[in-house]
Amino acid sequence: MSGVEGILVKPLNGRYLTGFRGWTKIRRRVTTEMIVGAITGTLTRPQLLVLGRHDQNGRLRAVGRTVPLRPDASRQVAEHLTAAAPGHPWEGVRFSATWGSRDVLDTTLVHPALVAEVSADRAIDHGGVYRHPLRFQRLRLDVGLEDVPRFGEGPAPAAG
Repeated sequence: MSGVEGILVKPLNGRYLTGFRGWTKIRRRVTTEMIVGAITGTLTRPQLLVLGRHDQNGRLRAVGRTVPLRPDASRQVAEHLTAAAPGHPWEGVRFSATWGSRDVLDTTLVHPALVAEVSADRAIDHGGVYRHPLRFQRLRLDVGLEDVPRFGEGPAPAAG
């Protein structure tokens, strides 16, 4: 299913009706790792994560953001966050609230040393950025930054 975002499911005798959602889209989701570079909320209570990957030159590039974190996930992430030092690669960068939006997120930069596993629906634009929000799965304290896929590399293909 390379390149397929999902499938549409409809009743056998169902037909398209304008303005009516009688069909269901089932998105294909895979998990992958990304680097936490910024958050919304506070260091003690992050609300969502802004995630990145290193490009071929070693520069951290923003690739997406998560949906709001569940309270238990927020507590787990907060235990490992550290405020960013001067010289963070995203200093002065403004992040849009949603793909293609002009609304800007109010973010706090964090030390980019924490790896998160996220669930993605494979909707990536041509620049390697995820169009839809990602779902935080867990922190990967066992994974180093060098193990995170590079910018422009999509999530690993689903096994099986």
